[in-house]
Amino acid sequence: MPYQDVERRRMLAAAVLGRDLRPPTPDLDGRDEGAGDESVEDGGAGSPGTGNDQVRLIAVSGQILDISPHLIIVEDDTGEERRLVIAPWATAWRGSPLPPADLPIGARVVIRALRSGTVAERIWADITRMTGIIRDVRGSRDLTIELDGGAHRRPLSVVVPYRFSGRIRVRHPQLTPGYLFDAIGVLDDGTALAHLPATSQPPYRGRSVPPPPAYGGTRSAISGTAVWADLDEHGVAYPMLEAADVGCDDVGGACAGLPYLALGSLLNVRNVCDGRSSTLPIVACGCVAGRFCDRCLECGTSPRGRLVELSPAAYVELGGDLTKGCFNARVGLG
Repeated sequence: MPYQDVERRRMLAAAVLGRDLRPPTPDLDGRDEGAGDESVEDGGAGSPGTGNDQVRLIAVSGQILDISPHLIIVEDDTGEERRLVIAPWATAWRGSPLPPADLPIGARVVIRALRSGTVAERIWADITRMTGIIRDVRGSRDLTIELDGGAHRRPLSVVVPYRFSGRIRVRHPQLTPGYLFDAIGVLDDGTALAHLPATSQPPYRGRSVPPPPAYGGTRSAISGTAVWADLDEHGVAYPMLEAADVGCDDVGGACAGLPYLALGSLLNVRNVCDGRSSTLPIVACGCVAGRFCDRCLECGTSPRGRLVELSPAAYVELGGDLTKGCFNARVGLG
């Protein structure tokens, strides 16, 4: 796969441009991560952090080994056992809100954690996002929707259970081939079940995206929407890449006026809603994201167009809620 060359591309770019090869770290309110962050993080033990507090958020991803009302033990993605205290205010979601202690053993979780990743305050279990162009729809009660997720993702089969079909259809009235689909749900024994619409369905077909505004090369950052996707690597998927660069004929198109960039380039992504930002590598093409001319309404109304798709961990560490699906963002070169 072309994406295996991302780290090599970063090394070559660093050599040519004189960049630092150290892994990028989160920027808290415009500051680099450092010793001062721990004191801020440890200051509010009795209540959850807010955007104004700039408490550092850590994403922990893995599988639940054991859980109780006060403690969750997971095997993280590196194979390490992690023990996290469950904060008194913590919430959990697995298709619907539930007490954290009711999550099943073996569920795959993404945890938003505080205090250097030792205190869990938000847990999403078996969550997945289903985004693409509808290829086929079958069924009369429970619907099965086949999606084309783009060249960098395999085709996806989505089940819309009858009890959730009403809320999906309200915001996705055209469940017919050729239209875009975007929903959030859970993976249950390998089946993707759609529970929530992630956005309102665009009125145009997925291959008929309105032309974007011309990119103005003098802009230091571009405003729009940041979303999350089931990316395997920590980083972002970006729409405007050369087709030959990533082996994807559908890249190079976006509703937002974006510049062409190379795989492995660094982007600074800022959550406009609370000020958190991070510098992240481009690890995949975001050809389907580029077809959505929607807006995010998290804090005001964003300009039209999706700028990036973030991996779940990157999205959570920037303050995003996985069940909401987007935040208003500004993106510039890292």
